[in-house]
Amino acid sequence: MTRFQKNLLLGLFVMAVLSPMGILLPDKFGAGGAWGEWGPETIKGLLGYVPQGMARFSELWGAPLPDYSIKGLGESLAAQSGSYIISAVLGIILAGGLIYLISKLIIRHND
Repeated sequence: MTRFQKNLLLGLFVMAVLSPMGILLPDKFGAGGAWGEWGPETIKGLLGYVPQGMARFSELWGAPLPDYSIKGLGESLAAQSGSYIISAVLGIILAGGLIYLISKLIIRHND
């Protein structure tokens, strides 16, 4: 493993561990939810209306881990933080795996 790869993995690990800040900071500062993670109801409150495309497609996709929570872990801050970290690690693994597969397909296509 190269130095770059080690540093990349370390950076991703640090970001995964810091991901619970997404539940701590908005709560501490009364900021509401995380920026950009708005559903149609929140958009309607912010804009006064829901864009047609969002209204039409909002029910098409459901999050694999809604609200970054894993059922059965509980509602405590420690359980929520653990769910956030697990969600971050799964996201990193899925995104990294997808990037790896696509890069292999591109390299194979160029050979």
